[in-house]
Amino acid sequence: MAKPLMAKATAVWLVDNTTISFKQIADFVGMHELEIQGIADGEVAVGVKGFDPVANNQLTQDEIDKAQANPLHKLKLKFNPAAAGEEKRRGPRYTPLSKRQDRPNSILWLVKFHPELSDGQIAKLVGTTKPTIQSIRERTHWNIANMQPIDPVALGLCKQSELDAAVQKAAAKKAAEGGVMSDDERRKLVSTEQSLEMDAEPKIPTAIEGLETFTLGGGLNDGEDEKKEEDVLDADSFFNLPAGSDDEDDDEDSRY
Repeated sequence: MAKPLMAKATAVWLVDNTTISFKQIADFVGMHELEIQGIADGEVAVGVKGFDPVANNQLTQDEIDKAQANPLHKLKLKFNPAAAGEEKRRGPRYTPLSKRQDRPNSILWLVKFHPELSDGQIAKLVGTTKPTIQSIRERTHWNIANMQPIDPVALGLCKQSELDAAVQKAAAKKAAEGGVMSDDERRKLVSTEQSLEMDAEPKIPTAIEGLETFTLGGGLNDGEDEKKEEDVLDADSFFNLPAGSDDEDDDEDSRY
């Protein structure tokens, strides 16, 4: 139920100017019954000036009379046509000044890990403009070299439920269009909880990628290995000495 403006000051006025029960006032202004009793005892809201809900178009006198006559009657806030639809106001989300410097990093994270999100969805999630998102997509942003992708949920720019809802909406839209998604794209389109429950795909480390069939023998069979060892053990072939006969050796010895 909607609450009145300046709830504590309104409670002070109702305590001082009406005979409505503490429970009725507490339910109307959104406070605890003991707080209303503390206001009546002068222990709570000391020095707070009462705020007249009738003069400020929040209550009618008929509503107050009904509440005074019936202790079970619940006060109802007066309908204000000017405030209708205020909560559904369209436009970019307000981002506190302390977090605006991190907003480009969150946009980069969304563009990188959820490319299926439209510019309008990203603008609604983190409170930015479409030209800024486009410049980050095209990497023409003035500070793109110093930007790091950071989860907008971790930065407090949006809630996890809001991000999951946007991702699910993008998934439904792509499925309706009949687009064929790869495994990586399909994994990105699920919620965070579902993604964490999935089994990780086995991957080969980059340092040994392409060496799956490498062997120390160079691909030679056992017979070729033995033949190679015999060639190495042959002294004549190793030192590349000229072949000679035993007679030549005897002639050389007879000269001495």
